[in-house]
Parts: sequence; structure tokens; C-alpha cells
Amino acid sequence: METAKALHRDTAYRQVLDLIASGAFDRQSPLSERALADSLGLSRTPVREALRELVRDGLLEAVPARGTFVRVLTFDDLRELYEVRYGLEGIGATLAASYGPSEDLSAYGAVFRRLLDQGGDPAEAYDVGAQFHLAIMADARNRMLLDIYEPMRLRAQLALGLPRTYDHERVRESVSEHLAILEAIEARDADRAQSLIVDHLARGLDARLKIFARLKAGTVAAGVKPA
Repeated sequence: METAKALHRDTAYRQVLDLIASGAFDRQSPLSERALADSLGLSRTPVREALRELVRDGLLEAVPARGTFVRVLTFDDLRELYEVRYGLEGIGATLAASYGPSEDLSAYGAVFRRLLDQGGDPAEAYDVGAQFHLAIMADARNRMLLDIYEPMRLRAQLALGLPRTYDHERVRESVSEHLAILEAIEARDADRAQSLIVDHLARGLDARLKIFARLKAGTVAAGVKPA
């Protein structure tokens, strides 16, 4: 019985998470537990539990007397996120290089080279790059590190995806940076891999802050608002 409840809760969690990532929700309106349950074909209990977990994981925000909303990141949130990413992904790249890359990680090399040769679709380049970061963390072979990293990245995935829409040039630049990081990991040069990924993240933060600066003050766009 408990297993079935957990399965329904996990199903609700994944489906609501997909809706958040796709931008399906109006960030100015509270989520309706009843409407979600009806649309997902689930009872309200697993949906309620899933919403609580999403609040805990930082993707939703429970506002007293108002309801539960998709969480909107600010400038400070993004800065703090990247400060943490420098540490976590720096460690991840160091460990991945120390162990040597898996076949799955090395396979990204051919994809990056194709994108560079052909100019590549920015949406594909962004999506492949996002997967590459997760693959590096998986290759670190440290379950605790991955358990810390994954919820943090999920929490901010809408803000992280801003260049996918607003800065195609930055997305294209990131392809060559990703390839250089991969080559350092393949060479088992841990220091270089760590240095390259931190520099890459710093460039990514700068690009996103510039996007913020182009948005009108107080205007919500892609789940982000100026502080």
C-alpha cells in the first residue's frame, strides 16, 4: 500500500515538474491542487504531497494566505546559485578527470564537433550542453555530490535556460567551451578541467546577468525577475 502511494506521489512530482519546466503555469496565479489532480488523472493526495516536495526542493513557493506559486528567481538568487555551482561542478570535473570519462561522456565530443562544424541549432546546443553538465557530475562517481547538485539545478532550470531564448551567441560560444572541458577530462588533467568549467560558469553567469539588465525592471520573463 505504501509503495503504491509513493509511486503515485513520484508520478505527480515528475509530471508537475515537467509542467513547471515547460512554462505551463502562470507565475502570478496560485496552483490549484484540484485542477492539477484532474488534469493528471490522479487523486488530490499524491498531488498535495508532490507540491509539498516541490516547495521543499525550491521549485515552488508556499505563500501564507495566498497559495502555492512557481518560484521566481532574483538577481541575488542567480548569483548565489552560481557561487555554489563553481564549487560543486569544479569538484565534479576534478573527480571525472581523475577517474577518466565514461563512454557516455566521451560521446559528447562528436556532438560538440558537429555543432561547431555546422553552426548548430541554438536550442539543440543549449539542451546538449545542459545534459553534458549532468553527465560530468554523474562521472564524478559520488552519489552524495549528485544528490546535492540535481535539486539545485532543477530549482533554477528556468533561469539557467535564458540564453536558449535571449542569447544565441552565448549558446554557440559555450559549445567550444564544453568541448575544451571534455578534452581536459579525457586527458585526465583534473586541474585544467576544474579551471575550465569554473571559467565557463563565470561566463554563463555574466551572460545571464546581461539578459536581466535588458529586461524592464519588475517584468517577469521566463520565470525571472530583477531584485
